[in-house]
Amino acid sequence: MLDHLGIQVSDPAASAAFYDAVLAPLGARRILDYGENVGYGTSEPDFWIGPAPAPGGARESHFAFTAPDRAAVDAFFAAAVEAGAEVLHEPKVWPEYHEHYYGAFVRDPDGNNVEAVAHAPA
Repeated sequence: MLDHLGIQVSDPAASAAFYDAVLAPLGARRILDYGENVGYGTSEPDFWIGPAPAPGGARESHFAFTAPDRAAVDAFFAAAVEAGAEVLHEPKVWPEYHEHYYGAFVRDPDGNNVEAVAHAPA
């Protein structure tokens, strides 16, 4: 349904360092730097960060990145913790979503709820 997603960040350098770290375990990387905008993906940039046009209270967003397996979710979580992210939920199975839903949730430098999720059985 979505072709790409962009979010605004208060400190582009800090957010780029965070996403460089947490997206690598999921197989994504920084693909394009366009001024202060950074595009991430596996082959094309489909997740973007860019500077907020003005200071102020941004609203929390939630987005989830697909992980190929549970080990990648665990690696995402470890990288996020290492990068100083606030832990929302450690990696676990969330049967209320479906029997194989394995996800971890952290906050990025702007307070967004960022998740990595794997849908395959263990």
